[in-house]
Amino acid sequence: MRYSRFFLPTLKEVPAEAEIASHKFMLRAGMIRKLASGLYTYLPFGLRAIRKVEEIVRQEMNRAGGIELLMPMVQPAELWKESGRWDKYGKELLRFKDRHGRDFCLGPTHEEVITDLIRKHVRSYRDLPLNLYQIQTKFRDEIRPRFGIMRAREFIMKDAYSFSSTEESLDEIYGAMYKAYCNIFERCGLDFRPVEADTGTIGGHASHEFMVLADTGEDDIACCTSCSYAANTELAQVKPKGDTEPFVPGKEELRKVETPGKKSVEDVTRFLNKKATELVKTLIFLADERPVAALVRGDHDINEIKLAKVLGAERLEMAPSETVEKITGAPVGFAGPKGLPSDVRLVADVSVAHMKDFVAGANEKDAHFVGLNWKRDLDLPEIHDIRVITSEDPCPRCGGVIEIKRGIEVGHIFKLGTKYSEAMGATFLDDKGREQPVIMGCYGIGIGRTVAAAIEQNHDDRGIIFPAPISPFQVIISVINVKNEKMLSVGEDLYGRLLTKGLDVLLDDRNERPGVKFKDSELIGIPVRVTVGKKAVDEGLVEVTDRRTMETKLVAIDEVCSKVEPLLK
Repeated sequence: MRYSRFFLPTLKEVPAEAEIASHKFMLRAGMIRKLASGLYTYLPFGLRAIRKVEEIVRQEMNRAGGIELLMPMVQPAELWKESGRWDKYGKELLRFKDRHGRDFCLGPTHEEVITDLIRKHVRSYRDLPLNLYQIQTKFRDEIRPRFGIMRAREFIMKDAYSFSSTEESLDEIYGAMYKAYCNIFERCGLDFRPVEADTGTIGGHASHEFMVLADTGEDDIACCTSCSYAANTELAQVKPKGDTEPFVPGKEELRKVETPGKKSVEDVTRFLNKKATELVKTLIFLADERPVAALVRGDHDINEIKLAKVLGAERLEMAPSETVEKITGAPVGFAGPKGLPSDVRLVADVSVAHMKDFVAGANEKDAHFVGLNWKRDLDLPEIHDIRVITSEDPCPRCGGVIEIKRGIEVGHIFKLGTKYSEAMGATFLDDKGREQPVIMGCYGIGIGRTVAAAIEQNHDDRGIIFPAPISPFQVIISVINVKNEKMLSVGEDLYGRLLTKGLDVLLDDRNERPGVKFKDSELIGIPVRVTVGKKAVDEGLVEVTDRRTMETKLVAIDEVCSKVEPLLK
């Protein structure tokens, strides 16, 4: 491709709307342009990167036994009502009516559509297993779209759905998808970790997220330094530690102390000259509209996903301040386990179970208890793992050291089981003629997100540093002076040679200053730059620059191909 004929509108200044590196550089490098909130046009340069990722995904999905199809983006409400998600999915589901007044939505995902297809065509266990996938546009009406295509409302996704007659078959496909995903992200040149994860609104009983490690990631992941354990902190289990002996209360006298205006852990502990580890934090939630008091140590945070699972709650939310005051008799900040109404369910984290002589709210304005003890002053509540793991906790698998890293989710695989097939009547006859629900799996990859995550992980102050497998072009040839016929001729010759080698090449034949060409090439991040200047004409030498290291070597024209190819591996 000739730069002079290509549509690549770069920007010198950082757009005000851009917050993170990928958003800044995708705008500046002419990859995307904003149409409206969360809606972007993929310009030719950006689309080439998208297509590179799509091709890697297709190759690995096909290799793993996937079969490609394409489903409609517009979906009838009836299917979502059958699955039970029409009312549960929330406002991210963009609903509308057609001209006949019938309800539809723009698909954020396709479990209902694919299940409807399967129930119409699968009759026997002999028709299974199947693994069908598509690469298609999705729409989720995000309340706050941000970070460019990292969290857009409209986005490109690969979603696959497997159908099995046995759990063993599901396990086999799930394992194949896990391996395929590892292959995909390795081939994309990404530093990633598969992590155990919560199933969220999709449902199911097991899942893994594939996280690209980056400081700007939205998710915290717990990684063991000794074994392969990795999990989203939403799911990561905390290995209990501490006393194994029967609990014996402490000896400090129970006192109610005035703490005027002291609500936060920091304020209370500073005022009482205590440590956060000596305070029990009491948070009031509504679980399916029923009040629950959750207790964690002062230096820990509640894990709402774990808590919801313990409670068996479909909907869990922090109680509003008026509700807290009605339940506890005090404003927010003074709740505690002693003296709560009997109809309030009390759930404590495992770290709280062996605490002695601790501080907690007195359920009274401007007052806390000091010297509280289980069994002596109040009964021990339900004990569960309901907190967020920290780097001070041991690995729940091997006991090793845990590191908390930031990650960008680019893929997610689920064992759905029979959630959708039972709800929608997708069944088959087994080998004994009995009707059984189809067992499902679901496997998604954010295509645009993968490109954005690659940029988050691969950039410097100059611009993008594309991993070669997903770079829009692999080589850029910068001709210093296109008005010099000999110089341009050398550039044209090299362009033809590299194309013959099967490489994607951008020939910068613009009539621009060398500084402009160099800055643009570094901004757009093409892995290798070949600079054709005066030495090419006088000495038969060109400069070959590795974008990642910015190391430049003089290379004979006839050796360019042999020198460039290793830099792309």
